[in-house]
Order: sequence, then C-alpha cells, then structure tokens
Amino acid sequence: MIYKEFQDLKLSALGFGTMRLPVVEGNDGRIDEAKAAELFDYAIRHGVNYFDTAYGYHNGQSEVVTGKILANYPRDSYYLASKFPGYDLANMGKVRQIFEEQLQKCGVDHFDFYLFHNVYERNIDPYLDEKNGILEYLLEQKKNGRIRHLGFSCHGAMDVLTRFLDAYGEYMEFCQIQLNYLDWNFQDAKAKVELLNVRHIPIWVMEPVRGGRLASLPEHAVQQLKELRPDEDVPAWAFRFLQSVPGVTMILSGMSSLQQVQDNVATFAEDRPLNKQEFDAIVSIADNMVKSGVLPCTACHYCTSHCPMQLDIPRLLALYNEHAFTGGGFLAPMAVEALPDNKKPSACIGCRSCEAVCPQQIKISEAMADFSHKLGLK
Repeated sequence: MIYKEFQDLKLSALGFGTMRLPVVEGNDGRIDEAKAAELFDYAIRHGVNYFDTAYGYHNGQSEVVTGKILANYPRDSYYLASKFPGYDLANMGKVRQIFEEQLQKCGVDHFDFYLFHNVYERNIDPYLDEKNGILEYLLEQKKNGRIRHLGFSCHGAMDVLTRFLDAYGEYMEFCQIQLNYLDWNFQDAKAKVELLNVRHIPIWVMEPVRGGRLASLPEHAVQQLKELRPDEDVPAWAFRFLQSVPGVTMILSGMSSLQQVQDNVATFAEDRPLNKQEFDAIVSIADNMVKSGVLPCTACHYCTSHCPMQLDIPRLLALYNEHAFTGGGFLAPMAVEALPDNKKPSACIGCRSCEAVCPQQIKISEAMADFSHKLGLK
C-alpha cells in the first residue's frame, strides 16, 4: 500500500468510501453488514487505514454500519471521517445536535477528519452565516479533541470554492473535490487543483472513476492505452492519473464488492504516475468522450448580450452538458436550484435572439426547454 504524509500522519493513498456499500435486495437503506465487513477486513489487512462516511449515506445507515464494523479493530489503527450535512438547508441550525448524533452512531468519541459537506451554490451563504454557528462549533470540537482535522468537500463552481476559501481557508486543513481525468477539463477540475495548490491545501479526491463511468472505455481508447501501458487495466488508469496530479493526498473509492477492493488494493500497491505522453493521451481521450456527447458551447458570451431575460446562457449550457453527459446526477440540479426563478433555464422565452449570434449555431432555446423538462421545471 502506498502511504501519503499528512502533517504527522501516514494515510493510505487509497481511502474507503462508504457511500456504495453492498445492500440487501437493492434497498439502499439496508446494508449487507456481513459483506461490508468482508470488504473492510480485506482493505484493512492490505493497508487501507482511512474510512469515509457521512450523515446521509445509505439513508443514514452508513455511519452506523461503518462504526459497528470498525469497532472490531483498534481505534488507533484507522482514521474515520464524517461530515456535517449542510447539503440539506434544514440542518444548518442543528450542528451541535447532529454532531453528537454522529459520534453516537459511529460509536466513537472523536472523528479523525470532519468536513463541511458539499459546499455549493445554494448552501454557501448559510455555511458562512455566523448566526448558524457552524464554524464556531466545529472549531470548538477541534479544540476539545473531538475533531482532529477539519476540512470541506466542494461540488460548487470555481467561484464558490474561491469564496469559501477566502472566508474559511485559514481553518481548512484539506479539501475534497470531484477529480478525475474526465472532469480535468469538463468540470475545470484543473483550475481547482491549481487554486488549492496555491493555497497549500492538500487535496482529497472523490469520484475518481466518475461513478464507474471510467471503469470501461470505447474500444479504440482501450487500444490506445494498451499501446502505452500494456499491463495496465482501464480502471487503473483513473488512479494512475490521480497519482500524477500535484497536491493529491487521499483518493477515495466507493467500493461495493470484494473484487473492486482487491483490484484497487492491487493498483495502490505501487505508485506509477503517468508521464507527459500518457497524461496528455488520457486527457485527450476524455475530451473526445465529452465532445461526442455535449453541445459545443465555447462560452464566448455573444448570446448573453442578446438575451432579453439576461440569462447566463454559457453557464446554463455547461450545466445542461453535465446533466446530459452524465445521464442525470445531482450536480446540475443542485446548481440550478440555487438560481433565482428568473435565471433558471425555464425563464427562457424562446425568442431565439441568442441563436442569431451564436458562432456554434447551437439551438439554445431547444436546449433550455429540454433542460427545463429534464429538471421538472415549469
């Protein structure tokens, strides 16, 4: 197992994410504890020492089962991470209540790592609102030893990440972002990495294989990669890519089968970062995957000056592309939900003024209508 230094700790470079544990009869709220325990045991015996859970995973049962399984191992043999569920605005005034509940559910007296969960467009204001007392309370728990290291996860756009860092950056010891070779350019993860490196904040990675999408690739792409590394499996390329990104300390994988754990542990037995040719090749493959399935908006902003509703069309098209390419997901709905009603795609009146000046000849009004339909907007 590869280990990474974080302050005075040695963390396994592979972390076990507990959002996708094996379940009973397809019920996400019924974790198969026996199978989950088998996965944990294999991971621990092969050097994994970081386990990541959260208040909402598996309908609230992830913390319970994770804590129950880990109780079979010495407390100083693993690091446990959980998160304050600020993705639900109803929780913003309940930090004390929820934190105490989480400790009880996990059966521990402290969290080694604790995060502001999912900072994004809609919840950043409540997160930063001193009246909610979230930062104050979490810093108090850190002072009392009930939180050893404090950080945050972010699914928001670059401006959200920057704003949160400007406000709370001095207190944040690490930042968890969605990072993989598909999102390097598609979600501008490259810029987020650069910002975090400039701020000297270690990077935690979520969605390294994009929810499994990068576990298999088109045949022509597979052949291209085989020519570069004949002995490297396709899923391993996602992890080798991340081993090549400066600042990456922790790579979380939500593993749901013993085979996935075994494969990932084998990959992390050695550090094999990509050289420039390999790095450029995998990013090019990702960019071509994206281009084949999204609208070719270049964010030239010609359209915005002609929109009578003053919509941020490039941003809306970027979200539309994300939603269409991913086949759903929660990123685009969250971002759109944070917008005022008169700035959502449903505010488009279909006048086509934007289309008259679009260099890419995108049928913007049709995209806005389709996006509104997909999100259930009226």
